Amino acid sequence: MDRKYVDFRLSPGDIQAVRFGVSPGHELIHAVRAIMLPERHPLQWGWLRQMRDRVPREPFAVLAHVIGVDGYTPDFLTATPHWDRTPADELDALRRAALPGMRVDLGKMVLRSSGARQDALRRMGERPAKARALIADAWAEVWDAVMAPVWPQLERLLRADIAVRARTMAADGLAAMAAGIHPSVSWGDDSVRVELRRHSEEVDCRGSGLVLVPSVMGTSGCMVLTEPPAQPTLFYPAHGVTAGWMRDADAAQDAVSGLIGPARAGILFSAHVARTTSQVAADAGLAISTASHHLTVLRDAGLIASTRDGARVLHVRTPLGEALVTTGQ
Repeated sequence: MDRKYVDFRLSPGDIQAVRFGVSPGHELIHAVRAIMLPERHPLQWGWLRQMRDRVPREPFAVLAHVIGVDGYTPDFLTATPHWDRTPADELDALRRAALPGMRVDLGKMVLRSSGARQDALRRMGERPAKARALIADAWAEVWDAVMAPVWPQLERLLRADIAVRARTMAADGLAAMAAGIHPSVSWGDDSVRVELRRHSEEVDCRGSGLVLVPSVMGTSGCMVLTEPPAQPTLFYPAHGVTAGWMRDADAAQDAVSGLIGPARAGILFSAHVARTTSQVAADAGLAISTASHHLTVLRDAGLIASTRDGARVLHVRTPLGEALVTTGQ
């Protein structure tokens, strides 16, 4: 059997062309597939046990038709991943998805399906504006029911993976980082090469760059996004995801609280997005002077980075901070 490869062509030293992102939409795709066929997703069984009774039946059926159990998924379900991509950003992008591209994606799914699912997808393709609203509403309901409760844990794992790989790329180079992503990923001939089951392609990323996106829910292998206007993207299983990833967020924070104190742990666990000192104080219910003191301690310990943005100073977790909150989990 001939092997299939997608080659993302880059220059050997072109670190600037590679960036990392987070994709709530990609996580939801794999969550839906785990619910549909749990036997294929053993690392999600802990999450499934807690969430299976929360699944909204009709919205889930809509997403199940669109996503399917494996293989190709419509590009419009995953907006271009960014470091600070939020579920609200993803849902907003879905509600504004271009209808011509959506019609093309649904047409591809029609060809890959049969029976009642094929009929449902065909009807969606005939009325894409109505389908877009239907799919977005279903996305919101399913997300709120089964993903929102665990998003803090997921996000910590995703950002910890990104922090480790970014450090490897800076210290040892792009080739070393790429070789450690997944057994199906390698570096050769100035390309990030991904072995896939059904698809071969060469993608020139020297003008557009390559986005690398870790996944907690998608642990079975890599997926790629190559068709314009989407930016070339490689989705891969995040490092260190085990069957025990599904733990209560309060338990994780309590573990770190024992090390650095509850107030500082609370600030650190909520520092995945950049905030001003006033915002940190308001979120934590602290006086600004107290929040400033805690931020100074965290910054001196290398857990928080503070950068000036005009008249504001913004605080966000460092890679070391990401590693600590994930270890706490």
